[in-house]
Amino acid sequence: MDYYAENKKAKFDYEILETFEAGLVLTGSEVKSVRKGSANLKGGFVNFHNDSVLLSNVHIPKYKFAGNEENYDPERSRKLLLKVKEISYLRGKMLEKGLTIVPLSLYNKSRHIKLAIGLAKGKKKYDKRESIKKRDTERETRRTLKGDL
Repeated sequence: MDYYAENKKAKFDYEILETFEAGLVLTGSEVKSVRKGSANLKGGFVNFHNDSVLLSNVHIPKYKFAGNEENYDPERSRKLLLKVKEISYLRGKMLEKGLTIVPLSLYNKSRHIKLAIGLAKGKKKYDKRESIKKRDTERETRRTLKGDL
């Protein structure tokens, strides 16, 4: 399994409650661009339009060697492929106060490009400080253990 893009900012800004795997509807040149590793998930979010789930504000640039694609929008909304039960569950959770759906990582599963999305709750400023402190202490303990060996 190859990871093409990760949203590290989402894991810092949000507390991830649940994760889901979704398929992604892409054009051919977008697939090549993603496989090259040039997708950016930072700032992306998931919203609902009628009965479909859309991924918005994710930047997938035009593939360098693609032909002349007129009016290509790198931040267009892309449709996500989920089961009907998952869609209704996520729609209900979105109506709860303080919950949102964010993209976590873009990877391949056999030939298909998949997107890991997470049901998330926003962190407060003090929660972020706490996670920074925890990360720093873990780093220090790893350094000391590595130095002792």
